[in-house]
Amino acid sequence: VLDKVKSLVMLPDGIHVRTEDVARYFEVSTEAVKKVTQRHRVEVEENGLILLRGSELRLFHRDMLSLWRGAGVESYPQAATQLTLYTRRTVLNLAMLLRDSDIARCVRTYLLDTEEALHTRYASLDQRVTRIESCLTGVGSALQELGPVLVRMSERLDSLDRKVEVTHRIIGAMSLRLTDVQQDVVRLDGRLDSFARQLKDLRRRSGQR
Repeated sequence: VLDKVKSLVMLPDGIHVRTEDVARYFEVSTEAVKKVTQRHRVEVEENGLILLRGSELRLFHRDMLSLWRGAGVESYPQAATQLTLYTRRTVLNLAMLLRDSDIARCVRTYLLDTEEALHTRYASLDQRVTRIESCLTGVGSALQELGPVLVRMSERLDSLDRKVEVTHRIIGAMSLRLTDVQQDVVRLDGRLDSFARQLKDLRRRSGQR
């Protein structure tokens, strides 16, 4: 959200900014940022504000210095005794609280516009869901009417399956009978051939007499 209005320059860790960075973003003085932060201390702390001192501050400076040098920058500005750090959430919280910043007003306007756009999208989505539900209601009634038809079709298909099965059995029996007939024909052919040979021999013998 913040970068949609203006680019927010973060510290090398990509998570935190300092008081002067926040002031530069909102185009106000550091004192204005400090006053708002002090008046709403509990709220901004709940939204990510932290104050570093002592060993925590030294460790943070060491990490930042390492990242700063890795980015090719020679020096890193270090706070003397304490350092107040803000996250993006904290900066967004301050945008809700700062009254004398045009940038803060732009952030608030962007949030309101976004919320309105989301509401419009949700309303459109709700209408689409309602239309789908009405269509599904029609489908449900159609399926109820189609149910008996499907039952009858299923019964007819079952009956047809039984008829096909009976037909297969009949065809199988006929195939067996045809096989038997074929074997009988083969045997009959053999007997006729034998009878023909016997008749031929008989004629030959009669001719010799």
